[in-house]
Amino acid sequence: MVANLGFGALVTAFLVSIYGAGAAIYGVRKKAPAFVDSARNAMLLTWPLVTLAALSIITLLVSGSYQVAFVAQVSSNTMPLYLKITALWGGQAGSLVFWCWLLSAFASAVTLRKWDRDRELLPWVIVVSLVTLAFFLSLSLFVDNAFLRLWQTSTGVVTAMFQPAGSVAYIPPDGNGLNPLLRHWGMIIHPPMLYLGFVSMVIPYAFAMAALITGRTDDRWIRLTRRWALVAWLFLSLGLVLGARWAYDVLGWGGYWGWDPVEIAAFMPWLTGTAFLHSVMIQEKRGMLKQWNLVLIILTYDLVIFGTFLTRSGVLSSVHAFAQSSIGPIFFAFIAATFAISLALLIHRWSDLKAEGEMSSFFSREFLFLINNVLFILITAVCFTGVVMPIVSEALTGNKMTVGPDWYKANTGPLFAGLLFLMGIAPLSAWRYTTSKILGRAIWKPFVVSLVVLAVVITVGHVGLSQWGALLGFWLAAFVASVTLYEFWRGARARHRSTGENLPLALWRLAGRNRRRYGGYTIHLGVVLMALGVIGIEMFQTQTQGTLAVGQSLNLGSYTMKFDKFYQWDANDGRNIALAQVSVFQNGHLVANLSPHKDYYYEAQQPMTLPAISTNWAGDNFYVTLVDWQPTSSQSATFKVFFNPLVSWLWVGAIVFILGTAIAAWPERELETAPARVRKQSYAAAKV
Repeated sequence: MVANLGFGALVTAFLVSIYGAGAAIYGVRKKAPAFVDSARNAMLLTWPLVTLAALSIITLLVSGSYQVAFVAQVSSNTMPLYLKITALWGGQAGSLVFWCWLLSAFASAVTLRKWDRDRELLPWVIVVSLVTLAFFLSLSLFVDNAFLRLWQTSTGVVTAMFQPAGSVAYIPPDGNGLNPLLRHWGMIIHPPMLYLGFVSMVIPYAFAMAALITGRTDDRWIRLTRRWALVAWLFLSLGLVLGARWAYDVLGWGGYWGWDPVEIAAFMPWLTGTAFLHSVMIQEKRGMLKQWNLVLIILTYDLVIFGTFLTRSGVLSSVHAFAQSSIGPIFFAFIAATFAISLALLIHRWSDLKAEGEMSSFFSREFLFLINNVLFILITAVCFTGVVMPIVSEALTGNKMTVGPDWYKANTGPLFAGLLFLMGIAPLSAWRYTTSKILGRAIWKPFVVSLVVLAVVITVGHVGLSQWGALLGFWLAAFVASVTLYEFWRGARARHRSTGENLPLALWRLAGRNRRRYGGYTIHLGVVLMALGVIGIEMFQTQTQGTLAVGQSLNLGSYTMKFDKFYQWDANDGRNIALAQVSVFQNGHLVANLSPHKDYYYEAQQPMTLPAISTNWAGDNFYVTLVDWQPTSSQSATFKVFFNPLVSWLWVGAIVFILGTAIAAWPERELETAPARVRKQSYAAAKV
């Protein structure tokens, strides 16, 4: 009954989406506002319908309805309630419904805004949103249905929505359970955050396409979607950070980012989205780069769909990807169609999207932002090449050629360094016109501070002059931090002089009046802290491995780890736990007692390695994994140990980064959010 209800809700939502898109087009063509309003109501109706379908799946998961194939695949009797609920996105079929639910929620939220000033955009925003939703609903209905049931026939067990002739219901006594790797808190939160980021990016794209179709060549669509883009970027950032933390805590290989194809597939829309958020400021301030901004939002939208395609198609091998599926060709066709249509619209309006100004200085902020965009696109191109290379090579030669982390690091490292350098330069430049002399006067103080910091790092941190890569990284981080803090200081001091407010209050109110700028500066500080963690683990990580009997020790730098005890038992939740207790000493002093363990899940017949981590005040991590053991009388065990300097600053920086994004996305008064040239007109009118 519940499965039929959920399936019926999905079918209805699909039909409503098709109707809504058609009604919107008909209403525009025939100039019939009633049909556009009907399409708007149809879009609003999709959310409760998909909500009903999602709740039906959750009900089936919680109640253990194992006749439903999806439930048998991802749930089990021993799983706690919260895991049964979050198993909705633990398998492909459920994750597609979850995607549809989020997209219908965002699309419905868009229709609730006031459309008096932008009535001509409404029908096309509806069309783009509902076509995208209909595509994902069609996948849920016709390709990977979460409501298919198991039936016993004379030839075996089959899956079907309704009972085949001559069959009886097949109800397994228990399910396979959720993949052990997905039972970590990070993977419970990571997919929803990533999906929210993906889905949110559909909204700016829908407005961009509406602007192209209607011929609106001003920046109205950008101002309408700026906050949507920031929110999408915030969720994408959260998703990537949580995924990195999950990899660090669960996979047990001592790192946070392995340049896995599916990791990169989620990273690419973040890169183009970041470029877009910087580039739109040039259009708002100077009326420039209109064509480029549309290219960026088209790329971001299709990279979102491409990332979803890679995760679900099975064409790439990844710990993040779902199993091999027939869903791939359909995704590819949709990506190709949307990209071709978007480019055709852009080409059609190309001549109408002329810039209102010109680049007047190589040192101006708009020129530096343009270079920033180029670097982001180059990094995206490197990532895209590395991801599609195995697919293309296998299609052309029959052999799958892969690229490893070293290839990505070698090709993206200089580009990331260039981005860091621009983060230090751009805040000190001015719009329209800046000379090298003006920029030099603004930059010399932070530059001197950064050199002092670098000298301290060399002296206290014992970083050799031969380690030029690390020194360059530390100097760039110090330079960006110095510039950013200098900008905070200059702004607060200017307000203090004009209002008499104390410096903390002046800074608070200044940031409150210009959240976008100071939220951006906070993001830059977060990036600096994250850069410290990246430099530490990438350039100074050390590791060792050894087999120890109880009472024996191994050394790693100034650390000594002693193997104290070993335990192994069966837990009540269907797993066997092998746990080692170790003591960690630094320079002879006890600093931590750790318990790395390895769990074996009987249902999934799959192990999961959980490292133990000790962190000191400097952000260094001593990271221990239990690799293997011999439960003999001597109780020996094999450990792999990492020393990861400064890596905790990566997670601290991520928190600061997210805080800065939230500040930048916080609503401001309409006058403050309008572009500079519009604000000047408003102030002039107010004086009259």
